[in-house]
Formats: sequence, structure tokens, C-alpha cells
Amino acid sequence: MRTLLTAATLVLLCPLTMASAADQPKAARVLMVTQSAGFVHGSVKRKDRQLAPAERAVTEIGIASNLFRVDCTQDCAQDFTKENLQNYDVVFFYTSGNLPIAKEDLDYFLSDWLKQKGHGFMGAHAAADTYKDYEPYWDMIGGTFNGHPWGSGSTVTLTVHDKNHPASQPWGDEVTLKDEIYRFKNWQPEKVRVLMSLNMAKTALKEPYHVPVLWVKEYGQGRVMHMSLGHREDVWSNPTYQASLLGGMKWILGVAEGDATPNPELSAAEEKKARADVAAAKSRR
Repeated sequence: MRTLLTAATLVLLCPLTMASAADQPKAARVLMVTQSAGFVHGSVKRKDRQLAPAERAVTEIGIASNLFRVDCTQDCAQDFTKENLQNYDVVFFYTSGNLPIAKEDLDYFLSDWLKQKGHGFMGAHAAADTYKDYEPYWDMIGGTFNGHPWGSGSTVTLTVHDKNHPASQPWGDEVTLKDEIYRFKNWQPEKVRVLMSLNMAKTALKEPYHVPVLWVKEYGQGRVMHMSLGHREDVWSNPTYQASLLGGMKWILGVAEGDATPNPELSAAEEKKARADVAAAKSRR
């Protein structure tokens, strides 16, 4: 059974969506993929034919902003194809594992479609736990999942490094919240601009490495953003989180300015600080 939720079918799940399609003929189109080929997060579980929490949040952000509308799929084999991608401006992944996307379609997406002007990719949380051994994918997204020492019940503090970028501006100087935080391998600081990181000094569990949480990058003429937050369902109803996603979407679509210049020096400095924080914590024991 197909699981592409278009404006016509979404009306049963989110009544506002039909109005969105009628009222926003020029709205950008987003293909949101929430299929899991690994761990299935509660944020993308559909119940009683209702949108999953992450799907509902992104759909409603698009409607409320009059900026975009969303089709949601959990059937990549059917819906993530070269032909269908022609209908979209942005692809949004909250996925996991090696998805059942035909190799030629995935390679077209990475090597051609996404590099076109006006196209973009947004990844949330487990998007970094998708195709984690396929270099063209992790080269696109910037890094891959390498465990989550900070589980979903962890209280963490995040530092905002770029207070002007529309994706990070809503968070202010820093924020303390509960969510699962990933660490990364295949991390490429020379290719990304880190907007937010885990503040190791203010987080109970300290590890001696930099933990980016939100970053952006140029990819050909396309744009990429990855937001590590989003494991917990309640994060998706957080107004600041939603404002951050909207800001990122505005940047991807080119309706808001934001710097994507890589800042590897920041990653190096954060790594140094994290090691010092670990050493200081050990000295106090």
C-alpha cells in the first residue's frame, strides 16, 4: 500500500493541508521521508492513520508559514524516484538504515538533483543514521551516527555559535533541554558551518570531542541542513525547535540569508575545550 500522503489524502489526517494546497499554488514542495530501515523512532510512528509527530509538525509549519507544503512517504521504493523528485524543491529525511531506494535513484539525487540551484535537503536526527557506510551520502550530509552517549532522558545544554543564521537564531545564546544527542564519525568540519554544539562544560556526561548539533553546508548549487535534535516526540512540539526548522527551510529556499561558510576552526576550538572540560572534571574527583 502506498504511503505517499498528498494534499488529497492528508485532508483526513491534517484538515489544514487541503486548504494549503488550494491557497498556496506557488508554495515550495517538500518530500518528507520518514521510512525506517533501522531503529523506528516514536517521532515517525504513525498511529490510527494519523500523521506521525514529526510529519505533523513539518506539515503544519509549512501551512502556517505559507512557505511550503509537504508530502510524506514511508515507501521509498515507490516514491523516491528520479521521476518523482522532479515534483519537489526540498527533500526532508527523518530516516534510518539503508533505505529501499534504487541505487540509480539515490545516486541521481546525490550527484545531480540536489546540486541544482533551488534544491535542498534537510535531515533530522536519525538522517545521520541513514546510509552511514555509503560515502556519497555521508559526504553530502556531513557526518554519520557514531552512538548516542546522551540518551533521550539526558538534560543537555547547547551553545549557539551563529546567532544570525535563520536556523539557529531562534535559540538565542544557548538552550538547555532534554533529548538524545548523537556523536559523529566521518565528520567533515572543513565542509560544513556548525551553528550549534553540545556545551560539554554544562553537560553532566563529558566526552573529549566536539559534538555538533546543527550545521549547514552548500552542496553544488543546492543547500543542506542537518538538525541532530528530534528523538523525543515532545521536541517536535517545541515552538523554538519549529522556528529553527522554519528558519532552516527559509535559508534552503533562498528566502532568508544565512552564512554557510565552513568554520573548521570552530570545531577545532570546541574539541580543545571539550578535552579541557573532561580533564577539569577528572581533577575534581
